[in-house]
Amino acid sequence: MGMSWENGRTVRQVSLCALLALLVTNTAVAGADAPAMVALTDGQTRFVQVVTAQPHDFVTAITAIGNTDFDQNKNVQVSSPYAGTISAIAIDTGQKVHRGQALFTIASPDLLQAESTLLSSAASLRLTQAALARAKALFAAQGMAEKDYQQAVSDETVAEANDKAAVSAVRIFGKNDADIDRIVRERKLDSRFVVLSPISGEVTARNAAVGTLVQPGGTPPPLVISNVSDKWLLVNVPESAAPLVKLGEPVEARLDAYPDELFRGRVDNIGETVDSNTHRLTVRVVLPDPQDRIAPQMMATARILTGKVLHVPAVPADSLVREGDGTITVWVTQDQRHFYRRVVRLGIQQDGMYQILSGLRAGEMLAGSGALFISNAWAMGLK
Repeated sequence: MGMSWENGRTVRQVSLCALLALLVTNTAVAGADAPAMVALTDGQTRFVQVVTAQPHDFVTAITAIGNTDFDQNKNVQVSSPYAGTISAIAIDTGQKVHRGQALFTIASPDLLQAESTLLSSAASLRLTQAALARAKALFAAQGMAEKDYQQAVSDETVAEANDKAAVSAVRIFGKNDADIDRIVRERKLDSRFVVLSPISGEVTARNAAVGTLVQPGGTPPPLVISNVSDKWLLVNVPESAAPLVKLGEPVEARLDAYPDELFRGRVDNIGETVDSNTHRLTVRVVLPDPQDRIAPQMMATARILTGKVLHVPAVPADSLVREGDGTITVWVTQDQRHFYRRVVRLGIQQDGMYQILSGLRAGEMLAGSGALFISNAWAMGLK
């Protein structure tokens, strides 16, 4: 029977409330000592949906608790390859950056030394080039000995090689040909070295400020940039279930921050050791996060779908009644008029269906929507 919603209640719910009153007055209800049974009239049966316990495919899953984190395989610790003092920072934590973007500037004594060497080598090259030009003229006019001419050629060759090495040393610091020509032309040293972003992503950590001394390989790095399109979920799986987990298996995760949303990912790594205290194994899951909504250290519950399928009897959630003592009951019928209460034991719950471990066989009919009201009618009939 169809169902329509209005102000959080269903039309069927209102109808069944009226049915409940009829059940108490017009329906045969077993006594306290008799088996629990409720008999409906022909008119009342239309308010109760009868369903059949049918075999249903349940995918077995392992449930585990864990925390989110950045994808450490996509994290880059950004530092300077040369020692120096930070003179300016162009970005802050949380900002998006693109590959090649300026991040921070350092005043580098190494760059200063390289530029100084460049000026010296450029001056030496000019002198040796001029000397070689004069030597060529003199040698052509037989005004210079050949060995002196060869020495001038050698001096110019050495000076040219030294100049190329000096240019390459300055270019390592990110200076282009225009910058190098300006340094040589203006004979002005500039110790500023700009550190560029090696990847596109988000600044996830900043450990430096203006005036901080930066050393190559020092910790912590001035900046950390992460590609935040994927996140890690690190879950702790009981060692008894560890043999069931395989790389690439699908995972469904619910985060405490987004309880109504289902995030999907896959097993990316399985730990090699079991914690001696908790007897659990760490399993790493990669969760796609294109909108960058997942923050590190969020609590999550994950279901690792192992791929094993159970074909077992199941019933919908509407047919189950939870009693005051915690037991679960259903109302079974053969003629769709007389309903008998039966205790069942449940297993896996998926897609609104519950696995029946005991108490009900496949093919048996039972009350679906309306089971709770039959149970209430029976309880009220005993008072």
